[in-house]
Amino acid sequence: MSDRAHCLALDAADPLAPLRERFDLPPGVIYLDGNSLGARPKAALERAAQVIGAEWGRDLITSWNTAGWFALPGRLGDLLAPIVGAGPGEVVVTDTTSLNLFKALAAALHLQRATARRVIVTERSNFPTDIYMAEGLTSWLDRGYRLRLVDTPEELAGAIDQDVAVVMLTHVNYRTGYQHDLAAVTAHAQAQGALTVWDLAHSAGAVPVDLHAAKADFAVGCTYKYLNGGPGAPAFIWVPQRHQADFVQPLSGWWGHARPFAMAPAFEPCTGIGRALCGTQPVVSLALVECGLEIFQAADMQAIRAKSLALTDLFIELVERRCGAHPLGLVTPRAHARRGSQVSFTHPHGYAVMQALIARGVIGDYREPHIMRFGFTPLYTRYADVWDAVETLRAILDDQAYDIHARRGAVT
Repeated sequence: MSDRAHCLALDAADPLAPLRERFDLPPGVIYLDGNSLGARPKAALERAAQVIGAEWGRDLITSWNTAGWFALPGRLGDLLAPIVGAGPGEVVVTDTTSLNLFKALAAALHLQRATARRVIVTERSNFPTDIYMAEGLTSWLDRGYRLRLVDTPEELAGAIDQDVAVVMLTHVNYRTGYQHDLAAVTAHAQAQGALTVWDLAHSAGAVPVDLHAAKADFAVGCTYKYLNGGPGAPAFIWVPQRHQADFVQPLSGWWGHARPFAMAPAFEPCTGIGRALCGTQPVVSLALVECGLEIFQAADMQAIRAKSLALTDLFIELVERRCGAHPLGLVTPRAHARRGSQVSFTHPHGYAVMQALIARGVIGDYREPHIMRFGFTPLYTRYADVWDAVETLRAILDDQAYDIHARRGAVT
């Protein structure tokens, strides 16, 4: 049976423990929201000063060449690629997850244009922006495209038929932490003639992903959660070599041009992954992404996954044992193969309870309906943090020390 002494012993034996020192974590805070915004790498502050003070401040526009600004999207993409099982020249860091999803989805539909397939399958519980982007794209296409929403993972296989052009899914569900079998779903979709677009926002850097082994078609994701790239940091898009020559997307900006500084009046796409680029890149934000990615070069994804499962197992065990008298409902799968790196519990006053936790230095977040989310980032979350977080939760629940009339902020 776990107690705090046992948790401290686990921390002492943790091979990932030294990596915590590479993050600037505020004292007195237990940060369990890395699935929404990762903690700041210490190196980010120095890197920001370098980019703003020297590269921009002193060298000005020459830094597009001298500091390698122009090559940043591809160079960062190559750093990120091993984390998701991609190859060199297959990933660029650019734009937002929403924009990259639009590009990937448009490219997938373009590849299916000669067929009669007009259906995009996704989950009703998918992250809303993914559904919104698909709705926006299909509304602009005058060819009968439509969405087909499924309500449970069990319905997914039956929903993929001869009418389906693309299956668009988030690998790990943002609300529940449910993890799809990426390889199995991809194989089933492709066997029915559909292409797959995967959103890796809640899995990249948290769970092992091997896009090549799964033979996936396209993938996107963000860098500001488990990859610790900073608030609103640029996202990424993966296009495998086998699709790059036929990759066509409607946001044909000058950075995706074969010769951008020829200033030609007609668009000519470049070769390779550069086709996924659009406009001028946000250099300061891009530069900070590298600080998070560099930490992964000192970590092994299998070790990260092992600790993630241990942390989430421990959290579930302790909440159910020490807070069992309260109306908490586990919505995250217990099965390791179906769990990402978060744990979600419902409570009738989930928002108020989460606000009370945050006030006491335990930071998670809240999602409708009634869901308290707790994210576990193995690079900096300790086992003792899990114990202390559950003890804080127990005290709040036992004492009903939460305000059910708490005013909601714009971000929950």
